[in-house]
Amino acid sequence: MQKEILTLSRKELDRLVVMRSLQEKRLSQKGAAERLHLCVRQIRRIISRYRKQGPAGLVSRRRGRPSNRRLPEGFRQKVISNVRKFYHDFKPTFAQEKLSERHGIGISVTTLRKWMIEEGLHSVRRKRRATIHQLRERRSCFGELIQIDGSHHRWFEERGGICALIVFIDDASGRILFMRFYPAETSEAYMDGMRHYLDRYGRPVSFYSDKDSVFRINREEVKLALGLTQVGRILKTIDIELICANSPQAKGRIERSFQTLQDRLVKELRLAGISSIAEANRFLEGYQKRYNRHFAIKPRSPENAHRPVRHSKEELDIIFSLQEPRVLSKCLSMQYQNTIYQIITDGPGLSLRGARVIVCEDSTHKIRILYRGRYLPFVTLSKGERYTPIAEAKKVNALVDKAKLIQEKHPQWKPSIDHPWRHLKINCAAPPSSKRTFLRNGKEDIST
Repeated sequence: MQKEILTLSRKELDRLVVMRSLQEKRLSQKGAAERLHLCVRQIRRIISRYRKQGPAGLVSRRRGRPSNRRLPEGFRQKVISNVRKFYHDFKPTFAQEKLSERHGIGISVTTLRKWMIEEGLHSVRRKRRATIHQLRERRSCFGELIQIDGSHHRWFEERGGICALIVFIDDASGRILFMRFYPAETSEAYMDGMRHYLDRYGRPVSFYSDKDSVFRINREEVKLALGLTQVGRILKTIDIELICANSPQAKGRIERSFQTLQDRLVKELRLAGISSIAEANRFLEGYQKRYNRHFAIKPRSPENAHRPVRHSKEELDIIFSLQEPRVLSKCLSMQYQNTIYQIITDGPGLSLRGARVIVCEDSTHKIRILYRGRYLPFVTLSKGERYTPIAEAKKVNALVDKAKLIQEKHPQWKPSIDHPWRHLKINCAAPPSSKRTFLRNGKEDIST
């Protein structure tokens, strides 16, 4: 006789023990109902089936059958079809939000994740062993600590080039206060972002950044000097504390936000058909509000730590310009970026000889010379070619894109083959009547 093998769950095994005690009359029906948390009527039904079929009568009749609450197969195919067509590289949570927002399809994240894994649209990655870092509690007030950073990424995928997203996040609430695309993560980009931030919120207590050369001087030979970067000078002038983190994990609030943005924002830009920085910045105005509604929290304290801006608009224009110190010569001239500037004075201007002035260059490359709080009038004596700057790795792509735009505007332009040195007098043949002199070392004197 072939033996029958039954598979019982833990719950069914507990029922088997109770039914045996009930059949041997060591337990009453009321006691069995209390032990199994059932009513007496259900106990009578179960014991009746146990007496007829034995332990097999305790096996659930639903085993091996589809759930009565299972979603229809047609609904599943509709969901998978939309995911495969529009959201094939989306993660389940983000895909569920888009299905509800754009298609009016309501489905739980758990069910969608299960279906996407079964269809090969999502794979579960093994989590890395997390490195332990000391936790830091959030600040309590809005505006006490603002984390700032930029992310170079292919935000437009293959539709555009690599650019940088500058983001300012409040530490107390995790709320994005400023986000904007720029060609590169430069001092000018952060200066523009800070100017927009001050106009809207005022002065925070402090900015929390990384150790990028935009914020601090990292070269060993000048670390002990008193020099400041352009951004450091601006923050010191308007009385905002600059704090540099020692590691990316120390400013994890903004680092995690970039992980979310590099996943979600890239796909949002794709769905909107955006492929340029100008279009993306207009899109960010509404996206920032949606992001904050989804991820921001309420600070512990209702106090706002921002302070009003004390400088006027004209003073801020001076502060937020690129500034370089120069010393005037005896003839009241100075050189800046291969260009010589001559100061104009009403009198002899003896007091300006050797004076230290500040050259201010705004975003439009307009030059102004500042001396003791006032601008000095000047004229340009000789304007040479702009010197070739030493570019950091983050700026190379932006410089190449700029060069391409300039070259595309004049595709037929052909540079001249003659160089300026060909027109200098020193290379012209001397007239026969001119006197020739020779130096001691035998070389001809070419002075005129």
